[in-house]
Amino acid sequence: MINVLFKAAGISGVLSLLTAAPVWGADDIDRARIEALVNDTIAPLMAEQRIPGMAVALSVNGQRHEFSYGVADQATGQTVTPHTLFELGSISKLFTGTLAARLQASGAISLDDPASQYLKALEGTAFDDISLLELGTYTAGGLPLQFPDEVQDEASMIDYYRNWQPEYAPGHQRLYSNPSIGLLGYLTAQRLGQPFEALMSEYVFAPLGLENSYFQVPDAHQADYAFGYSKEDAPIRVNPGMLDAQAYGVKSTAADVLTLVEANMEDSALEAPLRQALADTRAGYFSVGDMAQGLGWESYAYPLTLEQLLAGNSLEVILEANRAERQTPPLPPRKDALYNKTGATNGFGGYVAFIPGERLGIVMLANRNYPNQARIEAAYRILTTLAEAH
Repeated sequence: MINVLFKAAGISGVLSLLTAAPVWGADDIDRARIEALVNDTIAPLMAEQRIPGMAVALSVNGQRHEFSYGVADQATGQTVTPHTLFELGSISKLFTGTLAARLQASGAISLDDPASQYLKALEGTAFDDISLLELGTYTAGGLPLQFPDEVQDEASMIDYYRNWQPEYAPGHQRLYSNPSIGLLGYLTAQRLGQPFEALMSEYVFAPLGLENSYFQVPDAHQADYAFGYSKEDAPIRVNPGMLDAQAYGVKSTAADVLTLVEANMEDSALEAPLRQALADTRAGYFSVGDMAQGLGWESYAYPLTLEQLLAGNSLEVILEANRAERQTPPLPPRKDALYNKTGATNGFGGYVAFIPGERLGIVMLANRNYPNQARIEAAYRILTTLAEAH
C-alpha cells in the first residue's frame, strides 16, 4: 500500500491506497471494496468530529487491512502511518484482564480469591468480601469512575481503599471504574512481587508478538507518538495518575491492537495458558441488560441492532450503577457474539470490536476524544456491511 495526500469534506490527510495492477483478481476486487467502504465511512466521520488523524485496522477472514488518515501532529503536519502510536485509554483494560487471566491459568492467582488476600493492608476492610473477579468486572460495590483528587501517591491510594465503604453488596451492581480494575492489576503484581509493566511484557505483550505497545514510549519511538487534541485543538497527552498503567495507560498502534483481536478469534497457535486466558476474558461473568461483562471485553449476542450496541455503550451504562446478574457458571465464549471495548483519554478516542463467527474485527484509533456513539455507528456500518457480503 502507499499513502497519498487527500482533501475531503474540509480535512487534509492521507489515505492508504492500493497500487494499481494491470490485472485484478478476486482478492484485489474484495480489497478495493473494503477500502472504498472504510474510506467512505471514515472521511465523513473525521470531518464531522474534527478528528486530525486516525488509524483503522481490519481483520477480514484472516486477512489484515490497514488504513492511515490525517495527521499525528497538526503543528508539523506529520502524517499518521502504520507506526503511529495512539493512547488507548480504557482499551488498556483488555490487556489488564488478559494478564490476570493468564496468571490464573498458570495457578499464580485465582480470580475467586478475596482482594484482601493479596495485600495485607486491606485485611479487615471491605475487600475481605470482594473478589478479584468483582474488581475486574466493576461489581465490587460502587468504586467510582476515578480516584478522588487527594489520591496522589501509593500511600494515599492504599489509605483510600482501606477507608472505602461499598454502596452495594458485591456482585449486584456494575459501576464502571478505573480504581476497580486498576486494583485488580495492582494486586496481581503484588502477588508476584514484580512491576505490573514487567509482568505485562512477559506474559502478554511478548507472547502475542506486540512489538509496538508501551506504557512509557521509548525515546527511540517518540517520533511515532501522536499528539492528542482537546476540544480547543490544543495538543495534549495523558498525565500520569495512580494505576494509570492498569486502567488506561497503554500506547499502541492499530496493528498491535488488531493482533490482540485476532488472537481472540484465532488462538490455536498460542500456548495453552494464554489460549485459556483469552477465553476467560471473553466469558460472561455478569449480565447487564443485553450486555455480558467479561474481563475487559463486553459482549452481545449476534446479530444485534445498532440500538442495542449503542445502549450498552451509553453514558448511563458508563457513569451510573446498573443491576448486574451473576452468571453461574459464567457464559462461555461464543462465536455468535460481538465483543467490543471503547477507550479514551482527554486527547484520544478509540474503539475495538470483533465478531468471531464472521471472522471480522476492527480497530479504530483517533487523536481526538469524540463521542462513543459516532465511533460505534461507524464500526457497526463497516462490520455489518462486510458480514452481509460473506
